[in-house]
Amino acid sequence: MPRLLTYNVHRCVGTDRRLDVGRIVAVIAEFEPDIVCLQELDVGRARTGGVDQAEAIADGLAMTSRFHPAMRVEAEQYGDAILTPHPERLIRAGALPTVSGIPGLEPRGAIWSEIEINGTAVNVMNTHLGLVPREQRLQAAALAGSGWVGGCEGPILLAGDFNATSITRPYQTLCRSLQDCQRQLGQKPSVKTFPSAFPAIRIDHCFVSPHIRIRAVRSAFSPLARVASDHLPLIVDFDVVQPGA
Repeated sequence: MPRLLTYNVHRCVGTDRRLDVGRIVAVIAEFEPDIVCLQELDVGRARTGGVDQAEAIADGLAMTSRFHPAMRVEAEQYGDAILTPHPERLIRAGALPTVSGIPGLEPRGAIWSEIEINGTAVNVMNTHLGLVPREQRLQAAALAGSGWVGGCEGPILLAGDFNATSITRPYQTLCRSLQDCQRQLGQKPSVKTFPSAFPAIRIDHCFVSPHIRIRAVRSAFSPLARVASDHLPLIVDFDVVQPGA
């Protein structure tokens, strides 16, 4: 059964303020995922020792990586990645819309790979939405539109840190096109992933098309997971089925 893991790794800096890529690798490796969606990665940034964190984590897991820099400052990059040990090809990577006139907003983006699992092509999209509701609404609408989900045929998993709970408009926009994996499963209580020490908020999500049947949703609650990042990973087991089956 295929497994997706989505994880905001907080540039591999833990709640103890220690930079440690190896801890992130260890948290992920415990679950042996087929697909890994990572947010808040540093690539070549001085603040984290100039390491390509996407490649370092992929190497530690014996996977390949596709990275999209949502933000570039000269040679320094910051963004999101999709990792997998399976055959894959990049479909799209690009920026999401933002709003002007609000200082301090970070650029946001998304990345889409087609991954072949057990002979079936699965579309995996990974994103990290902004913090301001107005920009979140624009970004969710863009993801639902023809450039992303609306222009994709076949099985879709859209995962990431949406910075939005289930009562917000951005979440509801995405639920018009896809289904929240926890709601499909009827998961009660819901799996929450933030903050990692005492997870109380559900802002890390995985949305799926009708081709995806969710089998299990969980998180990691080990002492290592609670310190490695300020988020816990969200782990989703699924099967690919015919819609309506």
